Amino acid sequence: MKLLLLGSGGREHALAWKIAQSPKIEKLYIAPGNAGTREVGENVAIKADDFEAIKEFVVANGINMVVVGPEDPLVKGVYDFFKNDAALANIPVIGPSKAGAVLEGSKEFAKGFMQRHHIPTAGYKSITSANLEEGLAFLETLQAPYVLKADGLCAGKGVLILPTLEEAKKELKEMLGGMFGNASATVVIEEFLSGIECSVFVLTDGKNYKILPEAKDYKRIGGGTSNIQPAMEKGEFDLYPEYTSSGWILVLGHKAGEVSDDKMLAKLQEEYEEKQEEARELLGE
Repeated sequence: MKLLLLGSGGREHALAWKIAQSPKIEKLYIAPGNAGTREVGENVAIKADDFEAIKEFVVANGINMVVVGPEDPLVKGVYDFFKNDAALANIPVIGPSKAGAVLEGSKEFAKGFMQRHHIPTAGYKSITSANLEEGLAFLETLQAPYVLKADGLCAGKGVLILPTLEEAKKELKEMLGGMFGNASATVVIEEFLSGIECSVFVLTDGKNYKILPEAKDYKRIGGGTSNIQPAMEKGEFDLYPEYTSSGWILVLGHKAGEVSDDKMLAKLQEEYEEKQEEARELLGE
């Protein structure tokens, strides 16, 4: 199989490193890739969101599958681009459609989705320049610290956590004024939640699913002195023993106690523990 991986970050390095180990891979290309991906495949000087250039490369090189790492090309519709092109329609693209990617591309949409489907989430209010006064009033109803999130994609850097109400009001105005470009034309003000966080990744074809290892996002650059929430720049993950020992895991935003199907819960728990064991073996523990 000839596979094209889109992206250039640490995430794509991790994906390329693992994909290259598969005996099914005849050739691995990464567009545009980075110094790390060059060690396990062949980098291609094509931007991950240059769909026409990607099409030309895919057709010319007989690519059998495309894996999409970053959010940006998914939000821009790379899956739909392939599906709607006769020359590309039979090539699997690993990633959601443009409609599905809105969950990642818009925090306002994601919060509304969670509320509609009763998925536990922090309280929030979406603010634009048109209802700024509502946003300032909403901040006054919250307790410090204050969380401001740019609605759109900001390469993982569109979140501010402010210690005082005065700072929160000031930064809200600056975000709406273009701090993060068009991505912060809408700002989601969110209730602050304290505690351990993890992300659980699931691959699905709409019918079947596979749980991947969980990951932890490390917060606050500068020893807690910075307000900016960083993107994850290094490939790190944790085994989270506290989750299983306390009798619950996170699955798509749900506590295990809120999953009504006992068989489903048991299966999820079993797969979670299998992934922990795989991670330990990988780390040599």
